[in-house]
Amino acid sequence: MAQPMIEFRHVKKDFNGQTTIKDLNFTIDQGELFVLVGTSGSGKTTTLKMINQLFVQTDGDILFAGKRIKDYDLRTLRLDIGYVLQQIALFPTMTVRQNIGVILEMKKVPRKEINRRVDDLLEQVDLDPEKYRDRYPRELSGGEQQRIGIVRAMAAKPPVILFDEPFSALDPIVRTQLQDLVVELHQKVKSTIVFVTHDMDEALKLGDRIGIMSHGDLLQVDTPEEIAQHPANEFVEDFFASTVGKNIYETPVDKIMRTGFSVSAPEQIDSPVQVRSNDVLEDVFSKLSNTPIVEVLDAKGQQHVGWIDRKAIISYLSETKH
Repeated sequence: MAQPMIEFRHVKKDFNGQTTIKDLNFTIDQGELFVLVGTSGSGKTTTLKMINQLFVQTDGDILFAGKRIKDYDLRTLRLDIGYVLQQIALFPTMTVRQNIGVILEMKKVPRKEINRRVDDLLEQVDLDPEKYRDRYPRELSGGEQQRIGIVRAMAAKPPVILFDEPFSALDPIVRTQLQDLVVELHQKVKSTIVFVTHDMDEALKLGDRIGIMSHGDLLQVDTPEEIAQHPANEFVEDFFASTVGKNIYETPVDKIMRTGFSVSAPEQIDSPVQVRSNDVLEDVFSKLSNTPIVEVLDAKGQQHVGWIDRKAIISYLSETKH
């Protein structure tokens, strides 16, 4: 069973006498990619910034690896938490190598090891070290700068990395590329990632679990599949539907199969639950509540077409506009 890396216990935050965060209680497991999503003013960025104590909670406790954050030395805490911002915030007078290595230098890592790690990280994000290590931020595109921002946050191998709406200012193609990169890097390094976004599409694509916030309240914490299938209330249902389309439940399963979101056949399954290619998502989700995967038959229910599960449907919804 996964161990909690971050835990919020009755956390409250006031600004100038106004309550922004009311009573926050949730955990983020070690190695999890956890996404906080909500509209502007929902409290998601405030919640993120309390983890590294850029904002200090008014009341309640936040635990980091089982220890209260207020009991840590602040500098030590922040050196153990990577941070990627929307503004990127690379140091303009430092080269790429110096930007990536800045935390390593603060941690007294030997110069030779810093250089080795910088080159390794550049290769991991498809930037040729020979070409990029001695460049300055002004010589990079926005997408390249954000790649540097990501690997700078990873360089010291922190147990937790925070992403504060890092891709919202980028064009859709670069944004998709960087989303894929985050997923790939997370699978490699297994750090705990807390990712803030206002975009439900992005949340669905990235999150192992998603926390949906509104007006300082955490309305639901669950997997993308469970949020799609069992929204906690009308706000969550509307927020989900407004992103992926109002008529998603009327989408025929055949449309999903044709766009390549089917899954491989299971190794062994007796008497599989079956749907027809013209069945709509509402019916498919209903059947997936009792089985992890269903067999898709043609519209007449005679010929095998393929297999589909909740994850494939969520992937389709998060990457396809309706």
